[in-house]
Amino acid sequence: MGSLIPAKDLHSWLDNWVDKYENINFITNDPISIPHRYERPVDREFVGFVTASISWGRRASILKSAEKMFSYFGDQPVDDLVDLSDNDIADIIWSHRTFLNIDGWQFIKSLRDYFRNHSSMEKLFITHPKEVYYNEAIDRFRLNISKDWKYQRTLKHIASPKAGSAAKRIHLFLRWMVRSNDRGVDFGDWENLDPRKLSCPLDVHSGNVARDLGLLKRSYNDSKSLLELDIALRKLDPSDPVKYDYALFGLGESATLK
Repeated sequence: MGSLIPAKDLHSWLDNWVDKYENINFITNDPISIPHRYERPVDREFVGFVTASISWGRRASILKSAEKMFSYFGDQPVDDLVDLSDNDIADIIWSHRTFLNIDGWQFIKSLRDYFRNHSSMEKLFITHPKEVYYNEAIDRFRLNISKDWKYQRTLKHIASPKAGSAAKRIHLFLRWMVRSNDRGVDFGDWENLDPRKLSCPLDVHSGNVARDLGLLKRSYNDSKSLLELDIALRKLDPSDPVKYDYALFGLGESATLK
C-alpha cells in the first residue's frame, strides 16, 4: 500500500505526531515509566535494560512484570544488585511470559558481575568509526554479556541483528539511553553515543503503520526491513531519525490509519 499522505506533506504531518506523543504524558502507561522512577543514571540503565528486555505483549502486562521484578530492590537498585550472592539471586522471582526465572537469574548474575567493576554499560555499545548503526555493537554486547551463561536459551532474549532480527527491544533500550531528554521522555544519559545511529524499535504495530505510510515495503519485520525504515527516517531527520518512533506508535494507538 502506498502512503495515505501526500509525500510533500508527510514530513510535517509526522512531525506533528511526534509533537503530540513525545511529552511527559506519554510516560505513565509506557514501560519507560519504570526506569523514570530512579534518579541515578546507573540505576536507570540497569532498570531500563531489563524492562526493555521484557517489553513485548500488552503494556499493562509489561508494567506488572517489571513492578514485581524490581520490588526486590530499593531506591538505588544497582547498590542492592552488586551486594547479591548467588543464593540471594536464587530466591528472586524474575519472569515475564517466556522470560523464565532461569533467564532472569542469568541476567541478574551477569549484570551484578558487570556493575561490580563498571559504572555504566555505555561503553559496551560504542561503535567502530565505520559503523553507521548500532547493529554490530548490539551483537558485540550480546556476546559479552552472555559469555558466562550456562543456559544458552536465555540468548533469545537479546536479539541478534547479525542473525536477521530487527532487535526491537534492544533498540528501544538504546533510544531511552541515547536520545535527548529535552522533552522529558527519553533520558539522554549516554552522551558518548550518537543519536544519528539509532534505529527505530520495529515491531508489528510500527511496521504496519510504516507500510501504510509508504516508509516500508518489505513485509517481514527483520533486520532488512529495519534498514529500509532507517533509510526512510534518516531522509526525514538525519540528526534524530528515531523521534519518529513516537509518531508510528501514536498513529498505531489512535487507529488513524485504516
